[in-house]
Amino acid sequence: MSRKELPRAGLIAAALAGRISNREGAAALRVSRRQFQRLKARVREAGPPALRHRGRGRLSPRRLPAALTVRVQALLRDRYAGFNDTHVTEKLREVEALALSRESVRRLRRALGLPAVHRRRPPQHRSRRPREQAAGQLVQLDGSPFEWLQGRGPALTLLGAIDDATSQVVALHFRPTEDLHGYATLLQQMFTTVGLPIALYGDGVNILVRTDHHWTLAEQMAGTQAPTHLGRVLQELGIGYVQARSPQAKGRIERLWPTLQDRLVSELRLRDITTRLAANAFLPTFLADFNPRFARAAADPTPVWRRPPRDLEVVLSCRYQRVVGRDNTIRLGPRLIQIPPGPYGRSYARRRVDVRELLDGRIIVHADATVIATVRAPGPEFALVSRRAPSADRRRVVPPPALSLATALTHLAAALPAPAPRPHPWKQPFKPRAAARALDSPPRG
Repeated sequence: MSRKELPRAGLIAAALAGRISNREGAAALRVSRRQFQRLKARVREAGPPALRHRGRGRLSPRRLPAALTVRVQALLRDRYAGFNDTHVTEKLREVEALALSRESVRRLRRALGLPAVHRRRPPQHRSRRPREQAAGQLVQLDGSPFEWLQGRGPALTLLGAIDDATSQVVALHFRPTEDLHGYATLLQQMFTTVGLPIALYGDGVNILVRTDHHWTLAEQMAGTQAPTHLGRVLQELGIGYVQARSPQAKGRIERLWPTLQDRLVSELRLRDITTRLAANAFLPTFLADFNPRFARAAADPTPVWRRPPRDLEVVLSCRYQRVVGRDNTIRLGPRLIQIPPGPYGRSYARRRVDVRELLDGRIIVHADATVIATVRAPGPEFALVSRRAPSADRRRVVPPPALSLATALTHLAAALPAPAPRPHPWKQPFKPRAAARALDSPPRG
């Protein structure tokens, strides 16, 4: 008997002995009184084994026909061998005109002893990550493309940063896409309003972490890849970066997006905002009302935000290495920079300099930590983009294979210039002056 059927025998025996009434027995088994009386009659005639379900051991009336089962199993062994269950189900429905469910196909495959093409992995154990103790210990970053203006304006992506300990939204910024300029602006807002955090937590976007497999010779010798432009900024500011391996890992900011897609969209529609500039101008007002409603107190009341450096605008920039031309100019993308003469008319030609392109579009050129040139911003529509990788050469340097001594000598001999051919002594060119001197000179001896 099953677990459901085991208690029935004792209750029905008690009812047959008169110790309990039919109403009490029906209430205990959660059946009607008439059904309880039917069970008593079955036990009175055939004993407790009569309580077992009468359909046990019988073939299901909804089973697949035997001919269909044989045909499908033949197709699984022959024509559709190696197909996964879902793929076979689609082929049977579209090609063979056999409407079977995926579970029926799986059951027939297992009856044949055929293994699954893709084994189902058991669910991995995940534990809940507790909040950080103090504000500023960890800040989560992410971007959310959405119809924030609901068709009244261009499609935008909202970049956000939220403190892990307090759920305070420390920065928001609208951009057309998730790009370098947007994340740099987001970090500038956070650094200037609340300060520098201990670490950032985000996904593996190539703006913040390196996702390519190219190694320069210097990177191979160092044993690590050079960071991205923003990665260099975080290193100089002493901010760590933790890459999330799943959306659930940064659930704090992932749960923020549905709330903003509800409340912020409604606020933007209420004010009839139609442009990105107007939406960014409204965000500080929105945060002033949003954070008191949803932020919470940290476990440690002492925040650990740090004060940003005075030259934050110079630190928050893209950095490039350039060699000054003979005309004392360097090129950065479409912009040509003329370097003025140094002290006493000094020239910087052929000098390697450090070029920094700031978030507002200005360019500052350093030579040995000395500013030698400054270029104004091109305009308000400037967007900071990566002109080139931070490393000088991203091409992968593959070391040559090891050569034997004989092969190396052969290659060396082939690389050396061939000696000039010497003419045969009997085939010397005729020189009239030398012949005349020979005739005028007295014979020897």
